[in-house]
Amino acid sequence: MLIGILAGLATCALWGLTFIAPRIVDPFSTWDLTVARYGIFGLVSVLLMLHPRFRPRGLSVRLWLIGLLLGGAGYVGYFVAVAFAVRLAGAAVPPLVIGTMPVLLALIANWRDRSVPWRALAPPLVLITAGVAIVNLSVIEAAGPEGRGSVLLGVLAATAGLAIWIVYGLANAAVMHAPDAPDGVHWTGVQGIGAAIGSMALLPLTSFSAQAVAGAEMPNFLGWALVMGIAGSWIATFCWVVASGRLPLALAAQLIVAETVFGLAYGFLFEARWPQAAEWIGAVLQLVGVAAAVALFSTPQAEKAEPENEKAGANPGLS
Repeated sequence: MLIGILAGLATCALWGLTFIAPRIVDPFSTWDLTVARYGIFGLVSVLLMLHPRFRPRGLSVRLWLIGLLLGGAGYVGYFVAVAFAVRLAGAAVPPLVIGTMPVLLALIANWRDRSVPWRALAPPLVLITAGVAIVNLSVIEAAGPEGRGSVLLGVLAATAGLAIWIVYGLANAAVMHAPDAPDGVHWTGVQGIGAAIGSMALLPLTSFSAQAVAGAEMPNFLGWALVMGIAGSWIATFCWVVASGRLPLALAAQLIVAETVFGLAYGFLFEARWPQAAEWIGAVLQLVGVAAAVALFSTPQAEKAEPENEKAGANPGLS
């Protein structure tokens, strides 16, 4: 459990870089960074597979297809959506939108399992909705009439990234909790290859040229491409695979709140400013709401699990 939690927090710290990397690599485009990042992710995965320890032997065709699809559609789609959201809406909006993911997963679980009464869930949802709304409205107001269209497009892009994240989280957790769950290192490599394949479809949209490659900004771009490809992709994916295999989905999803915190912190550091009052209020309301929802869902699950644990302890021969 402790290893899973630490792995999940490490993932959030690395994935939080997604909220600043697209702005740091200017004048290179989102497409440039996407192709470079996931090309490196795939290359590292292939190079590691030259060693037998990292070679995914014995994986079924079904798992290969799922892994390639998660890497291609999940990673590339999510990063493109968030990258555009950051460029269009700034530092505060995208992390807070993505940060609603734990509660949305909890809502999906509650709709399926009816773990807690909907009336009890209403207060946390109101806090979260209010927090996200306050930040969004403040950003839209500050942008003025000429910039509001850009902010709204950024919110839509962040929402698309959120939807992709939810689908990815559900599918990845289902694989890692299945009886034929793959090794974490192998599963990371398969997703890396899928991400590289998916990013190749974006090559026609890139702006690489001889002048850009020889420009003074190229070392900065390559440095961040390596950071995002190795640390933000391969290492982060491996950490998340470890967390997904060791923790229940409900708990693993709750750790994504840390990605919101890291993303906001990185964004404000990049902009060299303190959060504005509305950003403070919105972030605090959302974090309190998520924490309340986490507590709400954890209590019934713990009470339900207790009798089962006692039963298992009384019949050790069945385990």
